[in-house]
Amino acid sequence: MTLQTSILQKAANQARGLAIDAVHACSSGHLGLPLGCAELGAVLFGHALSFNPERPRWINRDRFVLSAGHGSMFLYSWLHLAGFDIPMEQIAKFRTLHSMTPGHPEFRQTPGVEATTGPLGQGVGNSVGMAVAGQMAAARFNTPGQAIFDYHVVCLAGDGCMQEGVAMEAVEFAGHQKLDNLILIYDSNDVTLDAMACMTQSENTALRFKAIGWDVQAVDGYDMAAFLKAFNRAKKAKSGKPQFILVKTIIAKGIPEVQGTQKGHGEGGAKFADAARAGLGLPADQHFYVSDDVCAYFDGHKRRLARAYNRWNKAYKAWREANPEKATLLDSAASAPSAARLLAKVPLVAQDVKLAGTRAAGRDVLQHLAAELPLLIGGSADLYGSTFNYIAADRDFDPSNRAGRNIRFGIREHGMAAIANGVAYDGLFRPSIATFLVFADYSRPSMRLAALSGLPVVYVYTHDSIGVGEDGPTHEPVETISSLRLIPNMDVIRPADPEETAGAFAAALERTNGPTLIALTRQAVPVLNEIPADVRRAGVLRGAYVALRETAPLGVILLASGSELQLAVAAARVLGAPARVVSIPSFEVFERQSDEYRESVLPASCRRRVAIEAGVTALWRRYVGLDGKVVGIDRFGLSAPAQAIFRELGITAEALVAAARSIGP
Repeated sequence: MTLQTSILQKAANQARGLAIDAVHACSSGHLGLPLGCAELGAVLFGHALSFNPERPRWINRDRFVLSAGHGSMFLYSWLHLAGFDIPMEQIAKFRTLHSMTPGHPEFRQTPGVEATTGPLGQGVGNSVGMAVAGQMAAARFNTPGQAIFDYHVVCLAGDGCMQEGVAMEAVEFAGHQKLDNLILIYDSNDVTLDAMACMTQSENTALRFKAIGWDVQAVDGYDMAAFLKAFNRAKKAKSGKPQFILVKTIIAKGIPEVQGTQKGHGEGGAKFADAARAGLGLPADQHFYVSDDVCAYFDGHKRRLARAYNRWNKAYKAWREANPEKATLLDSAASAPSAARLLAKVPLVAQDVKLAGTRAAGRDVLQHLAAELPLLIGGSADLYGSTFNYIAADRDFDPSNRAGRNIRFGIREHGMAAIANGVAYDGLFRPSIATFLVFADYSRPSMRLAALSGLPVVYVYTHDSIGVGEDGPTHEPVETISSLRLIPNMDVIRPADPEETAGAFAAALERTNGPTLIALTRQAVPVLNEIPADVRRAGVLRGAYVALRETAPLGVILLASGSELQLAVAAARVLGAPARVVSIPSFEVFERQSDEYRESVLPASCRRRVAIEAGVTALWRRYVGLDGKVVGIDRFGLSAPAQAIFRELGITAEALVAAARSIGP
């Protein structure tokens, strides 16, 4: 179909009007990108992208991600015009309570929004993850003559995204991996929020992308035919490289008083709304205006897209009939396995087994579960040899093997986490990633967004305490576990031994509405045979459980998580029959249990409580109360063999016994 530039230019100006009206109505928002990139939106949503507004999650749609999420009215306007279920009254409710059009795009809140974006650069990383998922899907499911997966991932990013380190980590990875189903459009308007971009950047971005293995084109953002030509060339490229289109635009184009300046970035131009609307040819007496001919054009385009979808769907049905096993595997992505099913696949460990920490137990559990879950994939930030999370039955994901389940991210923790989010947004594969726990601080912004967006990413983060030992305080995450427990909708599980580790993996993979971090030890831990294996496994699924029950009237409760559970067990032997030991591998899971269950584990009548964890103490106060005590570490660690550090810092059974006795009878 020939590009209809006349009607699309009219649509671009009316999309500008929608952005002006929405920002003016709420006196808040960002006009710069929606106005500056309007012609790009017209070409993409009015001609070039493949999608079906009636099936927003169609598995072979082109994915469009607005990494520069502050320009959300760009996305909302074009989704509305393209026929997604975003009524005009929702456009008018921009940034208001409970609207479908929040200040930054949010996954699952607005049809057509592929990712929660706003923190700059995140959408770039998410797009790389979606491209990885697309390559994996094509390799796993396409058959000769039946390409049910051939979509592209299209990302619109600005100068702010280009400056953020997470984006650069991701695009370096994409270049190395030759992700040729990825198109990154760079809105180069020479302006950032505070100042002209020349105040903070001077690099040649095009040359940078060429250097890291991307194909690069540059076009005028207002020449729609030239942009479409560049976009089609990117879609059809045979170079085996990701595609970068540098588009020169004018920020806030259409409001002469602020366009081309940093004042055009935010809502500063809204006060010139009436003059701007007149200059764009919009009626003075009708706000949130879309003309009949623009509506008719997009209605026709929606029908064309539906016909293309129907052709694909016919081929898809034929593929399903010809490939029932692949179809069954594809369908399995829509449901999560039960923890009971997963645990049944993991054999109990021998009582006398000696493993190199719960990370080694995690390695063994992962192999069993990876066999059960073919769509589970893993990755590591250059630490497979230390985190032990490599799926041994499979190979690496790389340009020669797109079906590989192990992804080598390099030393790019933040990029890794953002890419994993992209895989999770896509929804077909289940991502798990690994690094040392202390480096959660390098991936935390992406982890926070996973929690905010309800993405079921699994983090297998090892070397979880002062047990790291000789590497010293830079690598000993004394505060990290507690800080991660503070992120809403993030489950943190710190298992104590191999059986609790099996429970932790099962709980993480059963969960579908948010991320889970499994914190594993470097140092060896004993198998806690005093506690029945089924009790340990099932207890993790409830977040906390009675590991050892008192044999006399309850007098004291010892609480612990992870590698310190062994110390609580040892202390209970000294304290005798009145002592109860409670394992709390996950605060978050425990808090979701019924009041009755939590009371059965931690009865309110027993106020003599002591907790022990090789980390900061503050969060444990919720469980020990004002009368209780916490044996922990409110300081940084040391460099020495692990056992020497535990003794030096008082994380011992003896210290736990002394604390319990100091509370009184």
